[in-house]
Amino acid sequence: MGTPSARVGVVLGVDIGSTNTKVAALDEDGRVVARARRATPRRAGPSVDAAELFDLVEELVLEVCGERFAVRAVCAAGVGEDGVLVDEALRPLTPALAWFAPQRTGVFRELQPHLAPAADLGTAADPARTLVGWAWARRREGAERAAAWLSLTDYASCRWSASPFLSDTLAARTAAWQTRGRRWVEERVRLTLGTRELLPPVVRTGLPVGPLRSERLGGAGVLADDAVVVAGGHDHPVGGWGVDRLSPGAILDSMGTAEVVVFQSPAPHPDVPDGTDTAAGIRSDGTTLLHVEELARNVQWASGDTAVGEAIQRIVSGELAPDEHLLTDAFLPGAAGGAEPAYAPGAPEAPASRASAVLGALAKRSGQAVQAIAEQAEQAGAGDLAVHTAGGWARSPGWIAVKQAVTGQPVTVLSEPEVTAVGAALLAAAACGWEADAARALAPAPAPTAPTGPTRHHRPGTRLLRR
Repeated sequence: MGTPSARVGVVLGVDIGSTNTKVAALDEDGRVVARARRATPRRAGPSVDAAELFDLVEELVLEVCGERFAVRAVCAAGVGEDGVLVDEALRPLTPALAWFAPQRTGVFRELQPHLAPAADLGTAADPARTLVGWAWARRREGAERAAAWLSLTDYASCRWSASPFLSDTLAARTAAWQTRGRRWVEERVRLTLGTRELLPPVVRTGLPVGPLRSERLGGAGVLADDAVVVAGGHDHPVGGWGVDRLSPGAILDSMGTAEVVVFQSPAPHPDVPDGTDTAAGIRSDGTTLLHVEELARNVQWASGDTAVGEAIQRIVSGELAPDEHLLTDAFLPGAAGGAEPAYAPGAPEAPASRASAVLGALAKRSGQAVQAIAEQAEQAGAGDLAVHTAGGWARSPGWIAVKQAVTGQPVTVLSEPEVTAVGAALLAAAACGWEADAARALAPAPAPTAPTGPTRHHRPGTRLLRR
């Protein structure tokens, strides 16, 4: 197998998250044999120093491998929009501005009137999109020396392979990439990045991009002689692909900083309604469908009132049952693009009631997102519309109970806490020719239970997911 000494060959999945960075190791059968995580090193702004993040990722690889394992392949997935300008040696010249950074809103307002119209983009333009980060980065000191722009998620893989590239599921988050024709919208690139010469080749997620070389990792003896780097990409599609291996045709409801509903459609380029994002299918000729809803930002806004925040936490943990305001429209969630949350006129004042209204409104939005993706999945001929949930919120019994009470949609909670990292590792395994068992890697678990309070009664004719 080309592994040094007596070390066992493994594949690694890396998840560059908004909050934490994780690494998971799989053996050839698909078992998770080691994992590690640290806080993503954010600075003021909020931003990330890509070189500092690279050092952290290598530390996590060393921790995961220890004295037992050697890396056969590594695949990184993570945040979709953050990135950096780099010099010819791939040294970062600018910070990676977070997709949720408030200064993006002002930059977008300046750009919006000048954005050339374009069809078949993976996502609508708003402050979170990559092209806003391009415009911001060009204004930073040192940007004039840039040789390329690299996504934060792909950065370590580019360093290891000495081959700058951009995963196609990340190109789809730029609002300047046409997913159907696989080409850049030149006018948008010139307006924001200045020149397409700074964009590296776009590579399909799941394909090997080159040998893995690292002085630090090689010196520690944790690299197999034939170790390779595999293109990863946007975290939610990669996690959704892993769940599709577990349950073909299933929908992933990934709940973290944002809530993203993902489906791997077998249709090459389906017509999708407004509000649904697309990316290339992973290891297929199909299409990844995504529906994104704000989650953490709405909860943080409501938790500005300490009493409401405490009540939200008690409901989410299952300690407190929500009241009848769970089923009202007393809370108006903020949406993608920066729209601020608000309470409706006449909203209740009691903290528990406000907390119930907040969670009920978010659960309703979540259910609508799942239903929208489910309808498109049915049109694509999917046979299994089971919904699997993952992410930090999926491990909160009160939240799962609220979602089921409001929507009536059954869910299966994945017991694996790092679905994106494991999905990336499964991609690395596939690139090695391993037939790793997704059921071993992503074991489902019974949904947690908690007191739910009021239950949504569906009107006659309301179509739910097939059981």
